[in-house]
This record gives sequence, C-alpha cells and structure tokens, in this order.
Amino acid sequence: MTVRSLHLLGSPVLRQRAAPVARVDDAVRRLVDDLFETMRAAKGEEHPPPLVLINPVIVERSPEIEIAEEGCLSIPEIFGDVERAQRVVVEALDRDGRPCRAEVGGYKARAVQHEIDHLDGVLFLDHLSAVKRSLLVAKWKKARKGKKGFLKEVTPEPAGEL
Repeated sequence: MTVRSLHLLGSPVLRQRAAPVARVDDAVRRLVDDLFETMRAAKGEEHPPPLVLINPVIVERSPEIEIAEEGCLSIPEIFGDVERAQRVVVEALDRDGRPCRAEVGGYKARAVQHEIDHLDGVLFLDHLSAVKRSLLVAKWKKARKGKKGFLKEVTPEPAGEL
C-alpha cells in the first residue's frame, strides 16, 4: 500500500468531476487500499469503519436533515456547519465490482454525502453561505501565507515501541 499526497484547497483536481470507474480490477483495488492507508495516516476518520463505494449514486435521501460541523483533509483546520440528509440510500459497486446497496444514517450518511460531493467537484465550503465561505477561505489563505503548491505529503507516524 502507498500513502498518497493530499490535494489542498486551490488544487484544480478538487473542482474536477471524477470519471466513472469503467471496470473494477486489481489497479482499482490497489487504489482503494492506498486511499484507506492515506486516510489512516492523515488521521482521517475510521469509526465507524469505512465503506467501499465505487461509482456511488444516492438513490434516496431522507426528508429529515441535520446541521453539523464538517471539515476536510483537503482544507485542514477549517470547519463549517453543513446541512445534510440524515439518511441516504446509495447504490454502487463494491471492492469486487459487484453491485451493492447501502442505507446509512447519521455520521456515516454525512460522510457518504461529503465524499460523493468530492466526486462531483464540490467541497463542503460550497454548502455554506457566501459570507461564511469567504470568511473561511480568508482564514485558509492567511494560514497558507508563504506556502507554495497544493499538495500535502502525508507521513504516517512510526509505530510505537512495545
């Protein structure tokens, strides 16, 4: 497995719509493993355990909504309150390329919606008011002052001594 670099706010990749995966093969499974390894190394959320959803499509959203704070590994230390459906039903392919359907609620529903937004080139900032978004982007720019590029190397912490 490989820990990959993170694209940070400002990287054009974050605004691109992802192409659908044509076929789930060993290369796609390696990518899935790499992304999980990168998420762990970057201290991304692991609980509840992550899902593998390839080419996900939300087919149902609950009418009940929830507003909660969100952040993103691509925009470190920036957080905002985002409105999301409390429950979603997603159809996708699993790690082996088989069709699957998942119904998720609460935190996991929020995470699924956040990640599907990424596939569409949408960031959590886009769900905020223009004023709140501009304040957070200004805070981001101030924190990034003097730093170049839009990639962040992720370095896993060494295993502790036994």
